[in-house]
Formats: sequence, C-alpha cells, structure tokens
Amino acid sequence: MNLPPPLDLLPILAEGLGVTLELLAGGAAVALVAGLAAGLGRSLATVTWLGEPPRAARIGRRFAYGLSTAYVEAFRGTSALVQLFWFYFALPRLGLSLTAMGAGVLVLGLNTGAYGAEVVRGAVQAVPAGQREAARALGLSEAQILRRVVLPQAALRMVPPAGNLLIELLKNTALVSTIALTELTFRAQALRAETLRTVEIFTLTLAMYFVLAQALAWGLGRVERRLAVGRAGGGS
Repeated sequence: MNLPPPLDLLPILAEGLGVTLELLAGGAAVALVAGLAAGLGRSLATVTWLGEPPRAARIGRRFAYGLSTAYVEAFRGTSALVQLFWFYFALPRLGLSLTAMGAGVLVLGLNTGAYGAEVVRGAVQAVPAGQREAARALGLSEAQILRRVVLPQAALRMVPPAGNLLIELLKNTALVSTIALTELTFRAQALRAETLRTVEIFTLTLAMYFVLAQALAWGLGRVERRLAVGRAGGGS
C-alpha cells in the first residue's frame, strides 16, 4: 500500500519504534526495582514508627541508607548521557562489556530509579504514623505493617509523579541513539540523511513520541483511579 507524503515515512520510522518500546519496558522494570529498593532504604532508616530495633538491625538500616543515598546522589548528580557513555564505552575497559541495548536499559532504568527513590521515600513517610501504631497494636509485624498498611497507601501517592518519570524515561530513550542503537530517533536521523526530508521526518517523530506519552498518561490515569476507588471502598 502506497501512502501519501509524509505518511509514507511512517513504516520506516516504525522500524525504530519497537526498539524504543523495548528500552521503555526494560528501563521501567529496572527503575521500579531500583527506585523501590532505594526509596525504602532511605525511608526505613529514618522513620520512627518502626520502634527501637536491635543493634544489628540499626547497623543494617544505616548501611541501606548509605548505599541508597550514594546511588541516588550519583545518578541524580551526573548527566544521563555521560552515564550512558561510561557504561557502554568505559565499563568494558574494566572487564565488563554490555550490549547497546543492555547499557541503554540499565542506564535509563537506574537514572529514572534514582528520581523514583525520592518519590517512594516521600510517599512512605507521608502515611500517618497513627495508622502504623494502630497496626502494631493489632499485633502485626513490621514487615506486615509495611506490606499491608504502608505500601498500599503510599502507592496512590506514587502514581502521579511516577507517571511523570515514566514519560521522562520515554523521552530519554532518544539518548541511546548516541551509541548507535537503532531506536526511533536514530532511525529518524538516518532517514533524514537518506532523504533530506527534515521537516516531515522530525515532525512525524515528534508526533510519535507525543502519542506514546499520551498513551502512558492515559494508562497511568486509569491505574490511579483504580487505586483511588480501592481506597474509597475500604482498601485503606
């Protein structure tokens, strides 16, 4: 089927769209794990609702806090593009080589997770202390309090900022074009060099990113409304 200009460019640009979606999905998975782990590591070491733990537990919490803080500050305080170059070009010099896709997923995920850790920390600490104390009075363990009381309430607070981070992750996938991974932006650049149809190509590329971002925002909006209904129905 022959499409009229500029739609005739869409099938070629779509070749890079699949790679962009792979980066988005992989990066989001890494960000979820890293952000949740670092956010809990930073919050559980400072809150008072856990009571006075044994000495070993206090040391463990301080270690988790220090490790989480080092990770968050390192990735928030440096350029994502330079991080990508370091993981792809410098890390092999230290004996560990990553594919372009592996480096892209890892860096984008860890970078987004560093910002997500602050979202998790803020949401966890925003849960009223009285609810934690009531749960403890009912005989729940600290792990049960975290799993059944704190995280379900914190999740609703996390969704809107997490949605913003996910859209930012989508836009940052374009950085991976600098290490020659054929995602959407790289394909657009290559197509421009072949055809010189600059305005059409990059207008379509912007439109494709916009549509993806709107789809993410719509999906996360549904998740937020579902969580809100759960709480209204007694989920809290």
